[in-house]
Amino acid sequence: MNNNDIFKKLRVALQLRDDQIVEILQLVDFRISKAELGAFFRNPEHPNYMECGDQVLRNFLNGLVIHLRGTKENPKNPMEVIKSHKPSTEKTSKDKKQQSEDKKPFVKNKQKPAFNSKSKKAEKKIEIVEKVKFNNGKPRKG
Repeated sequence: MNNNDIFKKLRVALQLRDDQIVEILQLVDFRISKAELGAFFRNPEHPNYMECGDQVLRNFLNGLVIHLRGTKENPKNPMEVIKSHKPSTEKTSKDKKQQSEDKKPFVKNKQKPAFNSKSKKAEKKIEIVEKVKFNNGKPRKG
């Protein structure tokens, strides 16, 4: 297991987004862009894959300690910080459900559309499907 695998597993376990990881690294004055960060999470066969060095992982772990525990002057409860990551995903799923409920259900127009080439092609496809007979895998007679 290499540094990239450890970094990926921590990211998934703590449900961190790329922008949150960048903020955590900035807590220990380590600057990295989202593009550079994305290179660590790529497939090793990808041409833009980059090995995660010891320095990057060390700074991330040190920043993670500050992010979760806080500082001596301003301590935090780590479980509350981790729980604060989860509602962001729950909100998006609730928003998606609400958006899908807001949409009107699709009702097929029972009136025939004006004559055009698309409607004629659609009718032909229906005729072909209706002519197909299934024999459940039995060989044809005759």
